[in-house]
Amino acid sequence: MLMPTEKPILNFAIDDDLLKRIDDFRYDNRISSRSEAIRRLIEEGLKGAEPSKPQPKKK
Repeated sequence: MLMPTEKPILNFAIDDDLLKRIDDFRYDNRISSRSEAIRRLIEEGLKGAEPSKPQPKKK
């Protein structure tokens, strides 16, 4: 039996093509659940989207 989680739960709709791409990623990476695959994809996407640190101004 699964235990309830204290973590927030997200529900959203996506196109069939995007779902297929997520499932392909999941199977290619041997990820046990679709939720875990989506979580990993979001983590990687956010890492790539983080703004770069400002460079110190040259004097």
